[in-house]
Amino acid sequence: MAAMEELGGLKKRKRDLSLVNGGEKPDPKHRKKALSKPAKLQATGSDKPPKALKAKSVKLAEPEKSAAFRPKKKPNTPKERRLAAKDMAETRKKKRKPNYSLEKELASLWEKMRCYNIQKEDRSKLVTETLKKMNGKFLDIVGSHVSARVLQTCVKYCCQAERDTVFEALRPHFLTLSRKKYAVHLVKKLLDTATKKQLEWFISSLHGHVASLLRHTVGSAVIEHVYHLANGSQKQSLLMEMYSAELQLFKDLTLTNSGRLVDIISKLGLQKSSVLQHMTTVIQPLLEKGIVDYSIIHTALVEYFTIADRSSAADVIQQLIPLLVQDSSAADESQPVPQLPKKMKNKKKKLQLPLLVRMMRTRDGLKVGILCVKHGSAKERKKIIKGMKGNTRKLALEQYGSLLLICILSVVDDTKLVTKIVIRELQTVLKELVLDKNGRRPLLQLLHPLCSRYLSPADLACLNLSVPSLCTKVEGQEALAEAGPDKESEIEMKASVSDNDNSLICGESVQLAVEGKKDPSVRRRELLLDSGLAESLIATCIENAGELLRSNFGKEVIYEVAVGGTDGVLQPLADRLAALHKAIASLAALPKMNEAEEEHVFENFHSSRTIRKLILDCSTFAVTLWKIALEGKCEMWAQGHSCKVVTAFLESSDTKVKDMVKSEMQPLIDRDVLKVPENKAS
Repeated sequence: MAAMEELGGLKKRKRDLSLVNGGEKPDPKHRKKALSKPAKLQATGSDKPPKALKAKSVKLAEPEKSAAFRPKKKPNTPKERRLAAKDMAETRKKKRKPNYSLEKELASLWEKMRCYNIQKEDRSKLVTETLKKMNGKFLDIVGSHVSARVLQTCVKYCCQAERDTVFEALRPHFLTLSRKKYAVHLVKKLLDTATKKQLEWFISSLHGHVASLLRHTVGSAVIEHVYHLANGSQKQSLLMEMYSAELQLFKDLTLTNSGRLVDIISKLGLQKSSVLQHMTTVIQPLLEKGIVDYSIIHTALVEYFTIADRSSAADVIQQLIPLLVQDSSAADESQPVPQLPKKMKNKKKKLQLPLLVRMMRTRDGLKVGILCVKHGSAKERKKIIKGMKGNTRKLALEQYGSLLLICILSVVDDTKLVTKIVIRELQTVLKELVLDKNGRRPLLQLLHPLCSRYLSPADLACLNLSVPSLCTKVEGQEALAEAGPDKESEIEMKASVSDNDNSLICGESVQLAVEGKKDPSVRRRELLLDSGLAESLIATCIENAGELLRSNFGKEVIYEVAVGGTDGVLQPLADRLAALHKAIASLAALPKMNEAEEEHVFENFHSSRTIRKLILDCSTFAVTLWKIALEGKCEMWAQGHSCKVVTAFLESSDTKVKDMVKSEMQPLIDRDVLKVPENKAS
């Protein structure tokens, strides 16, 4: 029985083995023949293996052979897929970039050399090693995003000899590199570190290519960078290529010393019509592409307005105004904006400020903005003011931006719109504005318009700018009508050349036409009183009287507010002004401070002089100050800076003030305790 079970198990194992090897279920007849054949072979003594075993061995070898040529398994896990994608990307980069392995080496060196905590000696060694690896391949490398940055770092930290080597290697290709997206940054870095001779050579190599590079979205940045690095004569040579085709072709003509376009035309004998036509062909593509963010273009536009006829100047201003506010969220979306190229759009996305705000970095940008405000229509002025929404504070705190606000406050007749956008934003930061050098100027303009004490002659000249051809000159129009079309250009040329200062400033009648139809005094009252700005300003002065009096800039604001402004514009708020006078007098009534404490307003340099001016110019303040702070205490304040305050009562033009203080001050004068100059004592 046990033998039968073993035999059955053996048969079962044989069947399983045949099934595993891919065979079918064995037939009993074939099994008997297979068992009988080996015995027969053993009897004959043959060495050949049986056919069944031979076939069986072949079948066993086939799976082993196919496993060697089996394709790779597809990655199943996320990690395997990530590694496979990385390997594939590396393979593709090596095929596409011939210097890929070199770039990886440079990137590893760059990570070491750009650290801040590295020693100078170690960094110089790394820079030298990196430059040796790049030697002979500078032109191929600068086109790559990574290797271009590596070379920039090397130029920044290498010695002058190594820097000269890089400059000489790239010298023939600067114009080409100036148009490339990544190489342009290296060009600007080389210009920053260039010697005078190298910079002079680069500027001379730009001759004939300035206009074409300005039209290029990348190359225009190089021209602007060079323009900032150049001296006066070099800037003039760059600008003159935009004036005329003759100046673009003949380099010797650009060496003239004349600065203004009108002088250049008269000195070189150029035709005004041809210059105007050439400048139009240069400026028009820049306006269409929206490339008006650079100071060299602002200067060219200002010069263009000096010779432009009425229609040309009006067209340029109409094209400029949508560009000034196109990046502002408050711009009028219903109006079409010039379509920009794709590269320019990507660049503009990074710039959150509108062009009008960015232009205020230079004086020529300010001039362009003022001309657009003055000569724009009511709708165009509305666009400009709406485009400033959210940026009024930034403009007010800048040197040239504050002047643009002054122009808007002095020209725009729509006081409701100005109040809504400009005044409301200024009211939220009044304390910051009155203590700032530039921020106080729009407020002082409303209190005391165009005062030479607060505005320099250059600032006043900018505020008086206008385009000659857009000014309403009745006499000039009559003369042109009588002369006829043939003499029109000649008369205009003589009129522009005969201008003494060769500026855009027109006469007084022209200023009135440009400033608007509303009376300036009415506009001031609406912006100051009706808007509530005056009350907020007086409240700020009362709360911060001591700080403003002691401030170098705030003292001017509190003085103008305390005297009620020019022409008594704040007199309707006499009660609030009286409260301000009492606040100042209360500070003056405080006893003398110790050296460790805050300086008294009578002894402080700025506050003592401001109070003295208030006594001389405002008799109501003088009476209030005397009764609260000085009556019976003059002898205590008769020395030092406070002496100027005491003697101011005797210098007042109001006889009531003099009579009020005479009884107490005369004994001090007789005893030589109080000294007053003879011409003022009388």
